[in-house]
Amino acid sequence: MATWVSALAAILTTAAFVPQALHIIRHRETKAISLVMYVAFASGVAFWLLFGVLIHNWPIMISNAITLVLTLAIVAMKLRYG
Repeated sequence: MATWVSALAAILTTAAFVPQALHIIRHRETKAISLVMYVAFASGVAFWLLFGVLIHNWPIMISNAITLVLTLAIVAMKLRYG
């Protein structure tokens, strides 16, 4: 049961970043987002990914790997587009 709960939580939190990333890709507009927040969030997600690896929990590993990629893409676009 815990694996299903973690999988559902992982899907929802990962999916939440897709619209933001797509919006930035389409409009190249990042003025309204905080670089500090996204860098801090990316760091936290990286630690969650490490935690998932340490406990061998695939939903945590996969979702945080995807979220980390999306978050780092947003950070890169923030740095590029200002």
